[in-house]
Amino acid sequence: MARLDIYKCNACGQVVEIAADAGLVPSCCGMEMELMTPQTAEYKLEKHVPYPEAMAQGTRVLVGKETAHPMTEEHQILWIEIINGQYVNRKYLKPGEKPEAEFYVPLQEGMIVREYCNLHGLWEYVVE
Repeated sequence: MARLDIYKCNACGQVVEIAADAGLVPSCCGMEMELMTPQTAEYKLEKHVPYPEAMAQGTRVLVGKETAHPMTEEHQILWIEIINGQYVNRKYLKPGEKPEAEFYVPLQEGMIVREYCNLHGLWEYVVE
């Protein structure tokens, strides 16, 4: 377990993030929660991959560069975040909003961009 790990309860769907590692696996509904391993793929082939692009004053992240990810009650992106060293910037989204976020953080090599889909879990892209 590590700081910023994401866990999900497979019974109720509750999602938690580790802020401080106490060495224990979180539990919910009477069972251990599942560690969400970040998924990756080619952004042109998968609408879940968070795609960062440089802007004049920071970074824009699109979820689904070629085809935008759905944003319905049933299937949505819950949040998009940028991890830059020890700094984390996150935007929470709601159904009906565009699956994108703008951050006042310059796009940099090594930056980690993540998003969480309520149906398909955690997705990640590392800037090269």
